[in-house]
Amino acid sequence: MTTLGLVVAQFNRAITERMEVHAVEAADEHGTEIASTVSVPGVYDAPLAADRLARREDIDAVCVLGTVIEGDTDHDQVVAHEAARSLSAVSIDRDTPITLGVTGPGMSSAEAREREDKGAEAVESALALTEALP
Repeated sequence: MTTLGLVVAQFNRAITERMEVHAVEAADEHGTEIASTVSVPGVYDAPLAADRLARREDIDAVCVLGTVIEGDTDHDQVVAHEAARSLSAVSIDRDTPITLGVTGPGMSSAEAREREDKGAEAVESALALTEALP
């Protein structure tokens, strides 16, 4: 059985809470255990938590959930791009699948709510990766 870790950003919690619900439901549907869930302030903070989970022997893959909503500046672009880059580096450095269940940048709150199911997709991607990689 595949064991997952979850990292959930608290910023925009009304949306990320629903993403987490979808992730847990998908894990249950696939008979997958979520060994640990780590809450972080925002998406930018997720790479360190993902790295800590990826170090654990009992975790096969990590799913990162969050949403980055457009503001008045390009801050959303910077946060999302840096988080994605850093999470990719953690995945390669730790030789552990880290899936990006992060929506944004460049979207409104309404668009983010329409993508709450990305939590389930992050779990399904993690399962597919752990199965595909020797």
